[in-house]
Amino acid sequence: MTTTLITGANKGLGFETARRLVEAGHTVYVGSRDAERGRAAAARLGAETVVLDVTDDASVAAAVKTIEAAGGLDVLVNNAGIEERAEHNGIVGAADVTADVMRTVFETNVFGIVRVTHAFLPLLRRSTAPVVVNLSSGLGSLTVVSTEGTPAYDYPGVAYPASKAAVNMVTVQFAKAFPDMRINAVEPGFTKTDLNGNTGTQTVEEGAEIIVRMALIGPDGPTGGYLYANGPIPW
Repeated sequence: MTTTLITGANKGLGFETARRLVEAGHTVYVGSRDAERGRAAAARLGAETVVLDVTDDASVAAAVKTIEAAGGLDVLVNNAGIEERAEHNGIVGAADVTADVMRTVFETNVFGIVRVTHAFLPLLRRSTAPVVVNLSSGLGSLTVVSTEGTPAYDYPGVAYPASKAAVNMVTVQFAKAFPDMRINAVEPGFTKTDLNGNTGTQTVEEGAEIIVRMALIGPDGPTGGYLYANGPIPW
């Protein structure tokens, strides 16, 4: 039985990914900062739940102990993420972004991934087919964001794209360091979720497709990649 942990899985892309992986036969842990929301989501999915705040060392350490006691971990999906938004749901642009805004976004989107991955490395390295999937974005592509005429070019935010570019580098370096693992960054697409105020153009079912696909890869699958549903994304 494959055991999978998904951070931020009580709603949105994380929830849909959990649903699909439960259907695929995985034992799925729904990671959620809020214990009650996590329990409710897990009950709907037929999954397990674990309280997990990716910004808190003690919370992550406790989650490791819980999952280790239950038998270990094979797949980690680093899904939890936030976007910088001001009042009235506006994206914080270059004129208004501050170090504090950047720090808050990086704490979840980058440091959270490193914190959780580092903490679960001992369990993953015991697996016969360990997989890590990091949620990135097309906005993390320097090529895409600097190409005029694309929707990404017109995106005014600073913290979120910068955080996802950092996620891409973290993914590459971890993949090189642990060649026995399959570690990839994925772009789910502009999906309608709470992250973007439900302004996305895709459904969560569409967005979760690449996440699920990469969570299900075997030992001969790709690693160190930056992928969306139709293939690689330029860095």
